[in-house]
Amino acid sequence: MSTSSNAPYHHGNLRQALLEAALIILERDGEAGLGLRDLARAVGVSAAAPYRHFDSRAALLEALAVTGFQRFTAAMEAIPPTNPPDLMAAMGKTYVLFALDNANLFRLMFSPQLKKDGRPGLRMAADAAFDTLRHISGGDAKTGRIAALAAWARVHGLAVLLLDGQIAIRAGEDTEALIAEIVEHL
Repeated sequence: MSTSSNAPYHHGNLRQALLEAALIILERDGEAGLGLRDLARAVGVSAAAPYRHFDSRAALLEALAVTGFQRFTAAMEAIPPTNPPDLMAAMGKTYVLFALDNANLFRLMFSPQLKKDGRPGLRMAADAAFDTLRHISGGDAKTGRIAALAAWARVHGLAVLLLDGQIAIRAGEDTEALIAEIVEHL
């Protein structure tokens, strides 16, 4: 069941309803605006109800990051297969657009607060996302990993520069076309 922060929860999968409402709050208010009590109020359940699914705010943030990595991986896997250079450019563009379309979720996914060590679910979700990139990078285990890390560093840097307003979008400039052009030169 999908919910918004205005719709009360009535039945179905409470964990998923909490996550969906948390994603809305996260994008609207950022990580600082996200608390379990506020989330319970937004979904229309008791203040204790979210604690049955998330034992802490940190557990909620981890679950949101896992959801983000899963959605990100799905977006990358949805790119139609083409020859490798075009596929790399398409993946780079998809990466940056995902970041721009999901700014606060993207920042949470890569937040230094969420250490992946000791969090197997988060580690698996992040590794699955990286594996989509490594798979098309080719090469053996070592060269494929290095090529994927190099591509990741470039598109992640571009995404962060755009999110932080360090690359200005000029009046009348098509952001998607600009991203595609930059990614083709990576």
